[in-house]
Amino acid sequence: MTADPAAELHTIIDFIRHGASRFNAAGLSFGHSYDNAVDEATQLVLHTLHLPHDLGPAYGQARLTTPEKAEILALFARRIEARVPIAYLTGETWFAGLSFKSDSRALVPRSPIAELIESGFEPWLGGRHVSRALDLCTGSGCIAIAMAHYSPDWEVDGTDISYTALALANENKLRLHANNLRLLKSDLFSGLAGEHYQLIVSNPPYVTNAQTDALPTEYSHEPELGLRAGEDGLDLALKILRDAPLHLSQDGLLICEVGESEHALVTLLPDVEFVWIEFKVGQMGVFAVECAELIVHHPRIRALADARP
Repeated sequence: MTADPAAELHTIIDFIRHGASRFNAAGLSFGHSYDNAVDEATQLVLHTLHLPHDLGPAYGQARLTTPEKAEILALFARRIEARVPIAYLTGETWFAGLSFKSDSRALVPRSPIAELIESGFEPWLGGRHVSRALDLCTGSGCIAIAMAHYSPDWEVDGTDISYTALALANENKLRLHANNLRLLKSDLFSGLAGEHYQLIVSNPPYVTNAQTDALPTEYSHEPELGLRAGEDGLDLALKILRDAPLHLSQDGLLICEVGESEHALVTLLPDVEFVWIEFKVGQMGVFAVECAELIVHHPRIRALADARP
C-alpha cells in the first residue's frame, strides 16, 4: 500500500523537497521564470501559503495544516500531469523586480532585457536623452511597464498584434500604476505612423519552425504567436530592422532579442555593426544597433525583409 504523502510531510521544507524530487523524477522542463526543480517547488509552496516569494529560511520548519497540504499536492500534480508552466499555476511571475499577472494570453515574462531596464540601458544608451521609448511586441506588458516604472520621466508605448495580450498588459499596467505607459494595437510598426522614439526595445517571436515543433509540452500552453518566427527565426526581426529607422530619432537606438537566431542574423547581415550585449550570465542573443547603422545597410535589410511572408 502506497503511503499518503500528506501524512508523512509536515513542514515547508518537507514540501519543497518533495515537490522538487517529484518534478525531477517526472522529467519536467524548466524555463518559465525558474530553471530548476527546487526553485519551482519553493515558489509553488510559498504561493499556496500566501507567503512572500523571498521568505527567509527561518520559516522552513513551519508546519502546514491538512487543507494546505492538500492544495500544494494538487498543484504539484497539475504541474506534473498537465505540464502547465508554474507562472500559469500561480498567476504571477517576477520580472525586473516587479510582480506581473501571468496567464496564457501572453508568454511568461523571462527576457534578459530585464537586466538592461534596471540599469537604465547603460552603457548602451551612452547618456543620450530619452523622452519617448517603445516596446514592440509587448505581450504581457512586462518590458514596457518595467521601463515606465524605472524611468518615470519617459513616455513609453507598448504595442502588440494580439488584443488578448494587450488586455493582459492593461491589467498589469493598472496593477503596477504605470501611468506613463500607452498601450496600442499594432502589427509591428503598422499602427505607429508618425510616431518617433529615441529608444525602441523588442522581444519579438524568434523561435524557428523546427525548434517550435520540438519544444517541451510546457511551451504548448503559451500562445504560439509569441514564439514561431519562420525557418531561421528571423521573419519578424528582419522587418523590425527594416522599419525601425522610420520611427527612431536620428541618434536613436534599437535593442532587440533574437535568442538562438543570433548566428543566422549575423550570417545574413555580416556587415551590420550589431553590439551583442553581455549579461551577468553571458550573451543571450540580444543586440543593440544604432539608427544610423540601419540606414547605411537599409537596401540589404529591406531586400531580406521583403522576401519574408
